[in-house]
Amino acid sequence: MDKEQFYHALEVDKELCYGCTHCMTVCPTNAIRIHDGVASIRKNWCVDCGECMKACPVDAIYVEQDDFAKIFNYDERVAILPSVFIGQFSKQIAESEIIDVLQELGFTHVIPAEAAVEVINESMLEEFNDDREKPLISPFCPAIVRLIQVKFPGLVNNIIPIKPPIDTSAVYFRQRLIDEGKDPEKIGIFYVTPCAAKIATVKNPVGEDTSYVDGVINMDFLYNKVYHVLKTKDLVKAQETDENMNLSSKGLIWSLTEGEADHMKGRCLAIDEIHNVISFLEKVENDEIVNVDFLELRACDQSCAGGVLLSENRFLTVERLKTRARRLEEAGKKAPVIEKKYQSYIKKQLKVGKVEPRSMMVLDEDMGVALKKMERVRRIMSFLPGIDCGACGAPNCESLAEDIVRKEAHLSNCVFLQRMMEKKRKISPERSIRIIEETWGKDRLDNDYNKKNPNNES
Repeated sequence: MDKEQFYHALEVDKELCYGCTHCMTVCPTNAIRIHDGVASIRKNWCVDCGECMKACPVDAIYVEQDDFAKIFNYDERVAILPSVFIGQFSKQIAESEIIDVLQELGFTHVIPAEAAVEVINESMLEEFNDDREKPLISPFCPAIVRLIQVKFPGLVNNIIPIKPPIDTSAVYFRQRLIDEGKDPEKIGIFYVTPCAAKIATVKNPVGEDTSYVDGVINMDFLYNKVYHVLKTKDLVKAQETDENMNLSSKGLIWSLTEGEADHMKGRCLAIDEIHNVISFLEKVENDEIVNVDFLELRACDQSCAGGVLLSENRFLTVERLKTRARRLEEAGKKAPVIEKKYQSYIKKQLKVGKVEPRSMMVLDEDMGVALKKMERVRRIMSFLPGIDCGACGAPNCESLAEDIVRKEAHLSNCVFLQRMMEKKRKISPERSIRIIEETWGKDRLDNDYNKKNPNNES
């Protein structure tokens, strides 16, 4: 089993974090613990879904991202723009106006992330002809791919082994620029990301040695820059260009819930929001779900429209994109067709290597040892109160029991057992206080401590 750590984009600002447990309780892979009054993320358990970032009341969890100035290291500066970026703006703002501002900011080319969805869709449909175990699972959402690697390793072979739209568009446009005579060393391709997971997959791609993307731009950051320019200038609708976000209706809604499922065959289901996905995959793993051919699984509520790095309300974003798609269909307007030579080139580049299981949550690689440790976990659970209060610094009693078996915690971390041990004089009150301080920090209960309370709402 590959033991290299995942790269992950989410980090904790230890100066801002006060150990409130909000992040710990929402994490779908139980990757967060509290120690010394600060949250810490277990790198190989984290899937970069961003649930912790959304839950943090003081913005202590942030994403590592590339400096925007990095684009100026290249002569050809390409922005790969997801359709949800366009969905951030009202219908009164034309796509060409948005693209004009992006070019003013420094990009020389702006292309849609969903430019090659027709080719991707065709390749996904071809997978149904293979003698593959069903249900096939979409590779679109990197947080879900990592979730399956970490939590459902038995399902990794169900993931369709093709590149997602980000890499596909990067492969296509890089080759197009090279064919136009551009120096490959001077081409920089940057993805405008709506989520942390896509940052992680660019830095540490699954099934590939390197990414086809040179950097990532935080969508929230770029949206605010574009919005500020649009707000402070008189807009004159720009002329349509080859690089306008001229997508088909399929491309516009591909990244939304049911965007893929509506264009696959057989019995297809679309599930969004990572806790819903986990609940469903548990049923799939237990053979409770049968006769499903394809699963479109997305970590965010409303899929990419609900990405943690989006500024606009996700439901408004979905409505705007669907309205645009409907208008395109009514007008009979088709997106520019990628030239056949590039379609052929993209198809040759679409396949990725094997997605490996990365079950970092198992108690031991040796099945016999793991079973013995599971029995120890069950035995320890019989002593714990089972109320999942989080006061031990772990998200629930079962996680604490597993940490104890991994020798990362002790029974005395449970505040209820501490009281019992004190009563039986197995530990001193002073030792109990030290244990609490190790988890929550020495000044947790000090007056005016830097935490959110009625006197400090900021």
